[in-house]
Amino acid sequence: MSWSEFWSFITPEWLAFPLVGHYLSADLTWWQWGVIAFDMLLRIVALGYVPSQRKPTSAMAWLLAIFLIPMVGIVLFLLMGSPYINRRRHRIQNQANELIRTVSQDEPAIPEGHTLNDEVASMIMLNRRLTAMPAATGDFVALHSDYQESLRKMAEAVDTAENYVNVQIYITAWDDSTDVFFSALERAVARGVKVRLMFDQVGSWKYPGYRTLGKRLTDIGVDWKLMLPLQPLKWRFRRPDLRNHRKILVVDGRIGFMGSQNMIDSSYLKSANQRKGRHWVDIMVQVSGPIVLSLDAVFAVDWFTESKEELALLSPTQAADWLASEDTPWDDTPGAEVMQVIPSGPGYTTEPNLRLFVSLAHHAKERLVIVSPYFVPEEALMDAVTTASYRGVEVELYVSEKADQALVDFAQSSYYSELQRAGVRIFQYPYPAVLHTKFMIADDEVAVMGSSNMDIRSFELNYEVTLMVEKGDVISALHDLAADYRAECTELTTDQWNSRPMWRRYLENVARLTSALQ
Repeated sequence: MSWSEFWSFITPEWLAFPLVGHYLSADLTWWQWGVIAFDMLLRIVALGYVPSQRKPTSAMAWLLAIFLIPMVGIVLFLLMGSPYINRRRHRIQNQANELIRTVSQDEPAIPEGHTLNDEVASMIMLNRRLTAMPAATGDFVALHSDYQESLRKMAEAVDTAENYVNVQIYITAWDDSTDVFFSALERAVARGVKVRLMFDQVGSWKYPGYRTLGKRLTDIGVDWKLMLPLQPLKWRFRRPDLRNHRKILVVDGRIGFMGSQNMIDSSYLKSANQRKGRHWVDIMVQVSGPIVLSLDAVFAVDWFTESKEELALLSPTQAADWLASEDTPWDDTPGAEVMQVIPSGPGYTTEPNLRLFVSLAHHAKERLVIVSPYFVPEEALMDAVTTASYRGVEVELYVSEKADQALVDFAQSSYYSELQRAGVRIFQYPYPAVLHTKFMIADDEVAVMGSSNMDIRSFELNYEVTLMVEKGDVISALHDLAADYRAECTELTTDQWNSRPMWRRYLENVARLTSALQ
């Protein structure tokens, strides 16, 4: 009996492909043997390479894709799964962190004149160790939850600029709604104000007016840059799914805005959305005081990455001295709130936003409020949220009734049953609106808000910025906003959810698996 006859004898036909027994039992040419050997080699190499510095769930998902569809899986992994494509940005981020540590090395762990409980102080220390960003004092000016009003308030802030305006927003489009803001930028340039603007190339290019946006900005004198541009013709390669999702506006280092809102009409300029009345619901928080210089530092790092131009960085104490010398309306008193800016993204290997959200969930004693358009949590966050509920904490999750992305909608809803079993109450913001707001409140003590969703993409792939606030008016404003959302929402009951059809359950499970491909 020949070797191939032996394998044909011991290998059942139903195990034919892709097992070795089938290969050996076939009459193949030398080049076919070469393809088979290469295929097997890819799988063997993938077993030892893919799990490197990757979470087990992500590694298993990638290995499954590579083993089921080897060539497609390998190509996708090289494009979107390799952790080694963005070395330059990692290097710049590490250098920036060291610079921030040097500038702020003499800053106290807690701003002078403030006393925090040990748990909140430990979160501040966690954030500082992970990102180098110190806590600072700042004044809460306003929480802007009306979409168009938010654009007007940002334009009004720009109209007060005397020295510079720094703008960094993921999706940017110059349309009828945002014209009020760009007109303010034009007026600022005419006054001699330096205006810098960054927007994400991939995030913005699918919206009307993108092709002429750069020219229009240049024509009014704005110094603009693309964030994370894909430029293969210039031999600048990077993962296409790594995006800069931050939303920041800084005026003269005195006034700062940050939050979830993009610079585009609330319908996102899609005719289908306009026909259905589909619109995005967002927030921008407005602050003043030394904390604004922390937002400026995040902008400065990204600006240097894209332009090679270095911008000055000030520590919170230096910022307070500078603001006082500039005779600003801000007053450095113990009444100002303790705040901390937390940048995150692939430049940070420690996932600062995820660790903060997990810490916040564990900190909650009575009530935990989570508002997120995309709740596809990493395992540690899911455990923290459900554990809080099992501890007796009243946990509320606010999401859209129907997310704007079908895959995310199915992936997100795959967690609902587990959340409900733990006692988490799920409130759905009614369609056709998209609840795009992102914040989290633990009791009346601490809250976070910003650009980061509660999903794996925001933890590992997107560059995000989060603001943590301890007590004060901003937390009261967020509680009031959550109450407004609750009045608009419908609670998803266990009986309602358990009655969903089998086809939906199947799609949820598939979407949940693909969400791990990071």
